[in-house]
Amino acid sequence: MLWFFRTNTDRKIFLPRLLAVCVPLTILLALLCQVVFATTYIITDGDRVITHTTFATDPAAILNEAGVNLCDADTFTAQIGADSASITVRRGQTITLRVYGQTQRVFSPGETVGALLSRLGLTPGDDDCLSLSPDTPTWDGMVLSIDHILTQTQTYSVTVPHETIRCQSSSLPKGTEKVLAAGSDGELLRTSEVTYVNGSEQKRITLSETVTTAPVTQIIAVGTGEVPKAQGAPVIGDGIITLSTGEILTYYDTTQVQATAYTHTDAGCGMLTFTETTVHVGTVAVDPRFIPYGTRMFIVASDGSYVYGVSEAEDCGGDIKGSRVDLYLPTYDQCIQFGRRECTVYFLG
Repeated sequence: MLWFFRTNTDRKIFLPRLLAVCVPLTILLALLCQVVFATTYIITDGDRVITHTTFATDPAAILNEAGVNLCDADTFTAQIGADSASITVRRGQTITLRVYGQTQRVFSPGETVGALLSRLGLTPGDDDCLSLSPDTPTWDGMVLSIDHILTQTQTYSVTVPHETIRCQSSSLPKGTEKVLAAGSDGELLRTSEVTYVNGSEQKRITLSETVTTAPVTQIIAVGTGEVPKAQGAPVIGDGIITLSTGEILTYYDTTQVQATAYTHTDAGCGMLTFTETTVHVGTVAVDPRFIPYGTRMFIVASDGSYVYGVSEAEDCGGDIKGSRVDLYLPTYDQCIQFGRRECTVYFLG
């Protein structure tokens, strides 16, 4: 009994002593294992260098442990030697690629322009122009263009504008003009070298020109003479108009119209009428469905405030419809003074 009691007592003393020895040994063994089996990596990420010790062997996992995040276009290389281990990160480069005028963004791990195009399945043709040499290394922010350039020789006709000469004439009232010689444009054949880039014309160089039709100079007489005064008030009776000069006119019908005035310098107007006559005081623009061309008339304001006098339907206009007429006057100021009036038209026999 005494032996048994002493043995249990010894065991109670021995166990704490055993634990006191084993725990430090375990810690020591763990530290030794770490020293023996862990690897320290030098991670280079651009300007950033990280030292990371790990038991992991997969470079991607090691980078993740070290807090190095990778994008889809990023790559890395790992080198593990007897004395050292390293991982080098290559960040993807953003390249702006313009192909035949269409822009897209691509990524490169760092390669030559030729390798980039080959990887993307792009092969420039004989008529294509590459903005950078194929052996140029890519860089982040690079702009690379492929343009299709086509040069053609073209021959085509070109209009040669005619000149206009104006000469003074005292036989015409001041403010009026008369065409003495009608001008006409000429024509020439031009041969040019035309360069297209991606289908758009960029350059045109004239190689030769040959005149096929010479232009004809237009000659216009500009009136400097006295402007004829308005006719005096006529005496109008039944079918008879007696002018201030004593001349007697006969008429067979009348109508009321809204009248305005125009001159040859107005937009869209000139010295020639629609019926190929030269404009003059007495030329009236009409709607030929209402008043036929060639109709002779005597026109006065219905209130007697203006006498336009003997006139003829020789012209027309886009705004002249129905009972609307336009009276020719030599100057713009005269047209403004005339304004818009209700007039009576006497159809002369």
